[in-house]
Amino acid sequence: MTFLALDIGNTRLKWALYAAPRPHAPLLAQGAEFLENIDKLADGPWRGLAAPQHILGCVVAADGIKLRLLEQIELWDVVPQWVVASEAEAGLRNGYDHPTRLGADRWVAMIGAYHHMLAQGVPRPMVLVMVGTAVTVEAIDAHGKFLGGLILPGHGIMLRALESGTAGLHVPTGDVTPFPTNTSDALTSGGTYAIAGAVECMVQHVRSRHGADPLCLMTGGAAWKMAPAMTRPFELVDNLIFDGLLQMAARRFEGS
Repeated sequence: MTFLALDIGNTRLKWALYAAPRPHAPLLAQGAEFLENIDKLADGPWRGLAAPQHILGCVVAADGIKLRLLEQIELWDVVPQWVVASEAEAGLRNGYDHPTRLGADRWVAMIGAYHHMLAQGVPRPMVLVMVGTAVTVEAIDAHGKFLGGLILPGHGIMLRALESGTAGLHVPTGDVTPFPTNTSDALTSGGTYAIAGAVECMVQHVRSRHGADPLCLMTGGAAWKMAPAMTRPFELVDNLIFDGLLQMAARRFEGS
């Protein structure tokens, strides 16, 4: 009962084919494509795949991207399901004012993070940071309730905003340093420490609320760039969205 997991972000589509819709199922194939190349999936990397029996996708890209992807999925006789955040799923409860308005990627990543924490044996509050085109900083209590989270621009968006709004500044390729002495380093360091500062604020909020240091997890395509600048250790976890999709798929598809 093979299972195809889809993570459609603002820049890329990542996909993974598993032997079954459950956590820790063997990975059979995987890949990633920039969104401008998704029209080539059916005649490219998906052409030789065995048809999945179930598909579950997490989409934050525009509806037009989703429609283009559906054309590629016509390669197989299977109707995909798409994640919409709900009041509760896979052990996680949603504390958003309007639960269905929470971004699907945030919801799925938090489900993956919650089960990652449970696997360590001792329930504890968490702060989850997802670093991509945008950055999200989520707070989850030890009992699996999403308490709330921050959204802020990713590093690239910050730099492009400065470039477009400030005369004489251009997107730099500077380094992150404690005391920048040139404009490129100043811009790169400023963006990086702005994200690190927002994360530290959330860590302090969780500590004040629960009286304990949270488990700090970081994921996303640019997580490895941010990790050295954080004010405290963060565990880097790859593919939390796929982990979350597998948790959800086990409850939706197993036995069907």
